[in-house]
Amino acid sequence: MLSLYLPLVAACCLAAVVPLASVSRWTNVLVSRAALGLFGDYVSGDSPRKRRQHRKLQAAHVPTTHRLYAARTLSYAGLFGVVGSVVGVYALAGLLGLLQLSESAVRDALPSAFDFLASAAALPEVAAGELFVLLLASSATVGAGAALGTYWARWQWLDQRASARAAGIEATLPRTVAFVYALSGSGMSFPQVLETLTRNERVYGEAAREVGVAVRDMNTFGTDVLSALRAMSRRTPSDGMEEFGENLSSVLGSGRSLSSFLREQYERYQEEAEARQEQYLELVSTFAEVYVTVLVAGPLFFMTILVVIGLVLADTLDIVRFIGYVGIPLATAGFVVYIDSITRSLRTPSETDGTERQVGVDETVGAGIADGGEIADRWQPNRERLAAYDRFAPLRDWVTDPLGTLIERPAGSFVLTVPLGVVWVLSRVDPVSTAPMDLVVAFDGPVVEATIAVLGLYAVVYELKKRRTRRVEQAVPDFLDRLASVNEAGLTVVESLHRVGQTDLGALSPDLRRLRRDIEWGANAETALARFERRVESPMVTRSVTLITNAMRASGDISPVLRIAADEAQGTRRLQKERRQEMVTYLLVIYISFFVFLGIIAALTVSFIPAVEQANVGMGQTGQQFSTGFLGTIQSVDTDAYELVFFHTAVLQGICSGLVAGQLGEGSVKDGVKHATILLLFTAVAFLFI
Repeated sequence: MLSLYLPLVAACCLAAVVPLASVSRWTNVLVSRAALGLFGDYVSGDSPRKRRQHRKLQAAHVPTTHRLYAARTLSYAGLFGVVGSVVGVYALAGLLGLLQLSESAVRDALPSAFDFLASAAALPEVAAGELFVLLLASSATVGAGAALGTYWARWQWLDQRASARAAGIEATLPRTVAFVYALSGSGMSFPQVLETLTRNERVYGEAAREVGVAVRDMNTFGTDVLSALRAMSRRTPSDGMEEFGENLSSVLGSGRSLSSFLREQYERYQEEAEARQEQYLELVSTFAEVYVTVLVAGPLFFMTILVVIGLVLADTLDIVRFIGYVGIPLATAGFVVYIDSITRSLRTPSETDGTERQVGVDETVGAGIADGGEIADRWQPNRERLAAYDRFAPLRDWVTDPLGTLIERPAGSFVLTVPLGVVWVLSRVDPVSTAPMDLVVAFDGPVVEATIAVLGLYAVVYELKKRRTRRVEQAVPDFLDRLASVNEAGLTVVESLHRVGQTDLGALSPDLRRLRRDIEWGANAETALARFERRVESPMVTRSVTLITNAMRASGDISPVLRIAADEAQGTRRLQKERRQEMVTYLLVIYISFFVFLGIIAALTVSFIPAVEQANVGMGQTGQQFSTGFLGTIQSVDTDAYELVFFHTAVLQGICSGLVAGQLGEGSVKDGVKHATILLLFTAVAFLFI
């Protein structure tokens, strides 16, 4: 019996080579060598299709050659073609086994009104020759489909990756242009400006990474600036970067004023940011309407119809459960992912919260001294002690300042709340029996209570951190303006930082005072600014510190750079404020739609189901049967099961609506946790009184 499944097992093992190659270096090498041996010569020829595919690889920034990628694509297509052929045989055999139902079995499964369908639905007997033809056709169809699908998916993945990079470049291009414009006025040469931008890819994202290609061409191959920029324009998947690169190379080649061109581009992108915001708000409005119609009103409509059918005609409990437990969560997850992918290029540039520093501060330690072929390093013990100190830094932070550490890392709240939630559920559960329905009823209430507590604490901590960051960023434009004014008055950068650190800048003042103390205790300005950036952990502050630090290397007069940075920060803050005000409307739409959903679910639970149940009880006592027409009579169903599904569906819909509200209203699922907590709390209270 087991020997029948050996081909299927072999096919599965063959398919496992593909994921294994992505995690195993040796498997990856073997697959590459086999692919080049089989198809290397075939894909080496020059053709228009090869040139198009090569441009796709460049646009997607895939670190491989066209010959290797194309050969592996053909190898994977052939491999999955073989696997699909084997799976097709077993799939058809399994399907035929499932459909081998007699006419009487089909008639018993259908209502009496649909007996005439039994003869049409039953599967007739299949002869051996016909079975062979069916298996052969299934094998060929599935195999060919798998091969073609694999080949198409491999090249389509490049298009998707290039599109994602294009969206990232478009989102980060405005602040990249602002950075280039600011540094170009500091006295730094233009190639140095591009190199500085490349060193700060973490701060300026995909646009800086794209410029880095041109910088590597200049540094590695000795390409001149104009040729490198033109090559970058040809390779980039972003229309905006292509236009900017071509215009920039034209300006550099014609001898026009670079500063004037960059100022025009900077002002243009500032205007386009406002237009993008209007487009984003219109798109969010459409998505909010689609969500309310499709994922709130749609499931509610189907569930209402199915409940009526289930209570009056035939049991539909399984379908209702599928909609509530599977349909709504999966559809919501897909909707959130789709929103994020569509609106990414229209939102305010995504903010970076990484801890890796790339602001240009030299933190290298002294190297060992060569002494007769041996390494003598008297600082090695101290470095080892410092490394051990850094390893225990997170634990030390939790012990010495648990509240501050929790605010800095909101996800750390789960370490505390999840175990406490499990303890709460176990202490509250007291099942009266081991029946599945009784166990579910015993657990669902405590689980909802624990979920509210877990999500609620995370939402509170996350909001505290977000509000602190918002208050800090509100002070950044004023800080840059004051620093520019003091620097214009003739003070050095260090003196300017010392003077501004004595002023009141709201939430930024404590960190500025620590910055001033760092300088007083002997730290240079770059190191003090780097520590300041690490403490604040604000994307806007990170960009400002990066700009100041690099401008300081070119000139002591950084006031023009600071003015540009202050103007950009002020524009970003203004757009964010306008967006928050507009988003309130869409949040209200989602809240109201959920309350309508909850109200109808409550009405079905309180009024409709008990009325049908009473009708069943009355007919049972009188021995009467209420006729509903030719389809049958009122069914005797488990109304408690329907009420339980309603409660669970309302809970899941509350969580999903809250997360969607955060994604639509504030641009992140994390922002939706507080809305999910509120809606979940309303649901629990509503069903408490039902």
